[in-house]
Amino acid sequence: VQLQASGGGLAQVGGSLRVSCEASGRTVFNHAMGWFRQAPGKEREFVAAIRPGGRTYYADSVQGRFTISRDNGLNTVSLQMDSLKPEDAAVYYCGLDATFRSSWPDSNYYTDARTYDFWGRGTQVTVSS
Repeated sequence: VQLQASGGGLAQVGGSLRVSCEASGRTVFNHAMGWFRQAPGKEREFVAAIRPGGRTYYADSVQGRFTISRDNGLNTVSLQMDSLKPEDAAVYYCGLDATFRSSWPDSNYYTDARTYDFWGRGTQVTVSS
């Protein structure tokens, strides 16, 4: 399994950016996918996740500003980031949960980085004021 992150870059405060994660070796439709971020000197933190069935989960800090989505045809999961704030600046990582499930755990499962078995290389998001 390989996850290739793209997008990101530089935006001004209040601006928008989009990061995407293309998977190979697994179909994103069948797996939970998550976005996490890590700023310098800080631990990796949960941002958003989408599970099979389409239910989405967001960190409180990004709720209403970020949108996670899935493109099954491109086998890609994207994160649209609007109304960017300086504290959104970080390296963003996508992860894939390799477990096939017939029932859905609660939200804590999807917000935990340990859930994800495969990770892409990060993509930098910089927000300038």
